[in-house]
Amino acid sequence: MSKNIMKTFVFMGALGGLFVIVGGSLGGRGGMVIALGFAVVMNMGAYWFSDKLVVKMTRSKPVGEQEAPWLYGIVRSLSERANMPMPKLYLMPSAQPNAFATGRNPDRAVVAVTEGILDVLSERELEGVLAHELAHVKNRDILIGAVAATVAAAITMLARLAMWASILGGGRDRESSSPFGAVGMLLSFILAPIAAMMIQMAVSRSRESQADRSGAELLGDATPLAQALIKIDAAAKTMPPMQVNPAVSHVFLQSPFRGQNMTKLFMSHPPLQERIDQLRSLGAQV
Repeated sequence: MSKNIMKTFVFMGALGGLFVIVGGSLGGRGGMVIALGFAVVMNMGAYWFSDKLVVKMTRSKPVGEQEAPWLYGIVRSLSERANMPMPKLYLMPSAQPNAFATGRNPDRAVVAVTEGILDVLSERELEGVLAHELAHVKNRDILIGAVAATVAAAITMLARLAMWASILGGGRDRESSSPFGAVGMLLSFILAPIAAMMIQMAVSRSRESQADRSGAELLGDATPLAQALIKIDAAAKTMPPMQVNPAVSHVFLQSPFRGQNMTKLFMSHPPLQERIDQLRSLGAQV
C-alpha cells in the first residue's frame, strides 16, 4: 500500500471521528445516530450522482468522436493501456486551461477538458494530462473525493445546527446532555468546520500527488505532464479565475482559483513546485 493511499485512509478516519464528535455534541448518543444516518444519505447521493452534479456545475457538454477524433484516439489508447473502459468525453466552455475527471467507477467515468487547454498544450502534453485524469479514475479518487467533500459539508451543517440549537435552547441543557461537554460544543461551533475543510483539502492533495505519479507511469514518461503543469500555470496567471463553483475545485488538474497567498493547509492541490519535483524524481526533463 502506497504512502498516499495510507494517508487517505488516515484522513478519512479523521473526518469520520470529527463527524461523531459533532453529532455527539449536538445530541449525545442520539445525535451520533442522526449524524451517521445523515452521512449515509449524503454519501449515497455523492456516490450515485457525483458525475452528473460535476458536469452540470461546470457546464460541460459531451463531445463526439467525429468532433474530436484525435482526442478520442488519445483517450482510447491510454484506456486500453490501463486496461479500463473508455470514459465519456466532455468539453468545458472555459478559456482557462484545465481538465477534470468524475464518476463513481471506471464504468461510469467522465473525463473533461476545457476549450483553453486545447489551445495551450501540445498533443503530447495533453496526453500527459489525460493520463493523469485516467489515473484518478482507476485509483477511485473520484469516489474518495466525493465522500470527503460530503462528510466535510455534513460536519459544517451539523455544527451550524448545533450552534442554533444551543442558542434557541439556552445552551445549558444541550451542553449537559453532550458527552463531550463544553469542549465538544466548542469543536462543533468553531473548530469542526475548519478542521473538516483542512482534512478534505489534505485528502485532495494526497490523491493529486498519487495521480501525478500513476499518470506518468501509465504514459511511461513524466515529462509531458510536468511541461503541461508549467504551461497551464503560466497561462492561468494571465487570465481571471475560472467561473466555477468552489465545491468542485478539487476535481480539476490544477486549482481553478489563485492560491499563491493561501496557506498549504487550505489548498486543494499540492504546490506546483512540489509536483514538478516529484515528476523530476520520476525522470521528467523540464
